[in-house]
Amino acid sequence: MRTLLAAALTVTALTAAPAATHADPLPSATPAVETPALFDDEKGGNANGDDPAIWVNPADDARSLVIATAKEGGLYVYDLDGKQLQHIPAPAAPGGDDEPGRFNNVDLVHRFGGRDLAVVSDRGRDQLRFYAIDPATRALTDVTDPAVPYLFNKTQAQVNEAETGYGVATWQDRTGTYALVSRRHETRLGLFKLTVSGGKVSYRRVRTLDLPASFTMPDGSTWTPCGEPGEKAQVEGMVVDQGRDVLYAAQEDVGIWRLKADLTGEPELIDTVREYGRQDTFDAETEECLPGQDRGFGGTRLSADAEGLTIWYGKGGTGYLLASSQGDNTFAVYTREGRNRHLGSFAVGAGSGVDAVQHSDGAMVVNQPVGRFKHGLLVVHDGENTPADGERENTNFKFVPWERVPLPAR
Repeated sequence: MRTLLAAALTVTALTAAPAATHADPLPSATPAVETPALFDDEKGGNANGDDPAIWVNPADDARSLVIATAKEGGLYVYDLDGKQLQHIPAPAAPGGDDEPGRFNNVDLVHRFGGRDLAVVSDRGRDQLRFYAIDPATRALTDVTDPAVPYLFNKTQAQVNEAETGYGVATWQDRTGTYALVSRRHETRLGLFKLTVSGGKVSYRRVRTLDLPASFTMPDGSTWTPCGEPGEKAQVEGMVVDQGRDVLYAAQEDVGIWRLKADLTGEPELIDTVREYGRQDTFDAETEECLPGQDRGFGGTRLSADAEGLTIWYGKGGTGYLLASSQGDNTFAVYTREGRNRHLGSFAVGAGSGVDAVQHSDGAMVVNQPVGRFKHGLLVVHDGENTPADGERENTNFKFVPWERVPLPAR
């Protein structure tokens, strides 16, 4: 396990044209499809949408799937019209006082053990779960080894403290197939190698790395992101550039890191949230962080939380890295190549009878035709779906045709 000590970290200079302050109007993408509303209450099965993945059917792209997590609500599978095809409940609690399954993030693995897999982080049980995708029926089947180990803990009592597996991104290279997993309320990232035996999938931990929990500011002061006592600045959104073996990790209250996918070498902070360096204070009564003085150390493109990351792959090693700026309901666009130069930002607004996206967590994009989406597809989580149903927490997922994404000029 490696720990990066608090240090004077140098943020990569991103030499694009001046970024919009978001007081300026931003270009907007309009979704064409949305999934049914999910409600995070007993009546709705405690379903709280979070993170999508797009599985492209190799035999018929029109029969591709969107697979999405809904925390205690489990896993939902949709067709390209947003119709629900399957619902997979999260596992029950192992004991009466234990935490139940809670599916947080999802990513895909292609051709592992002769099949495609959806890989899900179960933050309630501190495990990964695996679901084989049948191209003929489009049904998902649980192929998780019953004896899968905890990701970060050693006992169920520790799991119940909720410092468990959180974000997930998959990675395949010549040495094997891996999942990179972040730990809730910690700065830790873990690399896990997938294994298969008798058709069941498990994993073993290879190594971990701890990102910084505090930072040295340009004036020499030390800054620690605000949180509840004992909680550190966690990572959730992650994506691996499969062509470069590079991991991008969004530390929610800090910014976006670039590091080697095998968790060796030194991570580089390529952009920071606006709140970076602002010493907020935790209010125990409201359980909220109260804003402190803004000393001007933060970035200009992301508002905390920095969330979902996804990559659009272009020709010749080019492309785009997209990041959800949850605090201001926008998405930042960086070059995939070079030093990840920031190009601009956009929102996902209302259109085609579908409401706008707010407070987005997860996102995924594909660069190839999928059914009616002939130029590719971007799927994003909507944390405030409308129309509202009283006070019920209402989330879902929006499908945006790639040609509607207002990409900034290079």
